[in-house]
Amino acid sequence: MNENPETGAPLPPHRTLTTYYAADEERSAYVRDVFDRSAKHYDTIEKIFGNGGLLYRRMSMRFSGMKPGMKVLDVAIGTAAVASNAAKIVGPTGQVFGVDPNRAMMNEARKKFDGPLTQGVAQALPFADDTFDFVTMGLALRHVSDLKAAFSEYHRVLKPGGKLWILEGHIAKSKIGYALTWLVWAKIVPGLTLLFTRSRDAKEFMDYYWDTVDQCVPPEEIVAALDSVGFQHARTNVTMPGAFCEYKGQKAEA
Repeated sequence: MNENPETGAPLPPHRTLTTYYAADEERSAYVRDVFDRSAKHYDTIEKIFGNGGLLYRRMSMRFSGMKPGMKVLDVAIGTAAVASNAAKIVGPTGQVFGVDPNRAMMNEARKKFDGPLTQGVAQALPFADDTFDFVTMGLALRHVSDLKAAFSEYHRVLKPGGKLWILEGHIAKSKIGYALTWLVWAKIVPGLTLLFTRSRDAKEFMDYYWDTVDQCVPPEEIVAALDSVGFQHARTNVTMPGAFCEYKGQKAEA
């Protein structure tokens, strides 16, 4: 992996997962492929759990400072679980843009999101400097090739004073908490996914989801990476133990 001259040594989100690809250089190609194969089943987990995560996302973004009239960028839009809720918050006076590297996922997003969509990756966003009031990313941080490069891009496209909100998977640190998290996300959720979709590609995707969460770099490293590219008030907090945590930061005022 090439070093980013602006952010120093690259920071992959997790170690090479040889169960899925042989070398780190193959990570991006594998991620594109597994999303291609599972895109049409991506909303299954939300439906299994009654779409409760959709309301949760909206509440979290509103609590983090998203307001009507804002211009928002949702990175790795997926099926628009974050973007569609952001659109409800910013209302008709605001606007939400979506970007994703995967065409199949963008096609799924279009079923529920009518804002601008652009194909692109977090590490090289196709937007001008100082464009957005708010940048979001939901459950996709583990799929970028370099956390520092992605964070540098988020910082670049935010307006002075703009805010960053990232939702990610969380694993409890205690032995009992870890065991329960493993049972739910490594066994029950993939099993339910296979049961409801009859798709081994969708099950593989959820297996991969767990492994990337399990092997993700520690939260303190992610916060340090945010701080290293210039974000102020970089921090993390657990919002749902064994399920979700958030990362936040703010670009300095002009």
